[in-house]
Amino acid sequence: MSPRPALIAPLALATAIGLTACGGGGSASSPAPAPSPAPAPAPAPAPAGPATARAQPVQLASPWALAQLPDGSWLVTQRSGSLVRVAADLSSSQPVTGAPAVDSAGQGGLLDVALDPDFDTSPYVYLSYSEPGSGAEAGRAGTAVARAQLVGNALQGLTVIFRQAPKVNGGGHYGSRLVFARDKTLFITLGERQLGSPAQDLTQTLGKVVRVQRDGSLPAGNPVLGAGARPGLWSLGHRNPQGAALHPATGELWVGEHGPQGGDEINIARAGGNHGWPLVSYGCNYGDPVGEACRIGGGTHAPRFVEPLTTWTPTSVAPSGMVFYTGSLFPEWQGQLFVGSLAGQALWRLTLSGDTVLAKEALFTELGQRIRDVRQARDGALVFITDSGRLYRVGRS
Repeated sequence: MSPRPALIAPLALATAIGLTACGGGGSASSPAPAPSPAPAPAPAPAPAGPATARAQPVQLASPWALAQLPDGSWLVTQRSGSLVRVAADLSSSQPVTGAPAVDSAGQGGLLDVALDPDFDTSPYVYLSYSEPGSGAEAGRAGTAVARAQLVGNALQGLTVIFRQAPKVNGGGHYGSRLVFARDKTLFITLGERQLGSPAQDLTQTLGKVVRVQRDGSLPAGNPVLGAGARPGLWSLGHRNPQGAALHPATGELWVGEHGPQGGDEINIARAGGNHGWPLVSYGCNYGDPVGEACRIGGGTHAPRFVEPLTTWTPTSVAPSGMVFYTGSLFPEWQGQLFVGSLAGQALWRLTLSGDTVLAKEALFTELGQRIRDVRQARDGALVFITDSGRLYRVGRS
């Protein structure tokens, strides 16, 4: 597969031509009337051009996530701890005050952003971030989620609704994606903070997906994982899930996560599912020669653990933000999954049939950009941001 073949074939619109059926019943002396001439075909519209990614004028500082507001503008998080509002035409930005304090060391900072499902009447914004510890936890950090109401360009009434437990040393693997379910509960993806074994420890929230209500309380329907399991756990055995999206047809949570050397995964995080980390992976431990022989735990997850839908092996692409495409601008993309890539510096397009990944294609590799997040705009375009601070709009040429 070439690095970037033509992304979209020109759209050919067929013109249906009605055919007049030959009818009987006429006599020799009264021949049937000659059929009316078929109308000339209407001229076909000019074919649409291929998809192109166009850089926008606004320049950002280490952005991590974006979410579109009802007026068409975008909220964008920046890892330093700042939140900005980018104009609907993607030409300029303004600061939004009131964001929480963050620990921006390593992979930390102000991370994901999501709007309340009832934002029009309840204008809450949800932010995930690496929260610095205090007191006995000074010098440590953990993923936290806070919400606040957006009033103009200010966050008001900021309240922490979730804290990863425990806070630990180090600055990696925060996970940190936020996805609202159909029932308006909130999924939070949590990395294992580069510690491995806590992903299997049910007394901790490291390496898990949790599900909470919008105020942080616990909803009904979370799996029962046994005595001593921390409340709120949804699934476990995750390494560093930096991508997540809700499937538009099934309502299930799909998660993209980083493997070690190779073994990046796309999973469906179902209630009670154990995805195997650090006991199994299609990747290899750092320092080992890459190949099938070094796959952690033999690679294959089943039957003890949930088998991933697809993996990237042997090379890691470091999957990031992801979205299912449901727009009308690219009808040929409907139902496909788009995944940003950090190490791979691409926007991956995954062709799906139900839960089966039929093909993976790396798009826009010529940009040479680490793509951190991707979202679908209200007009059906895709919009993505890069670690270098560039914002791109994918539309028709």
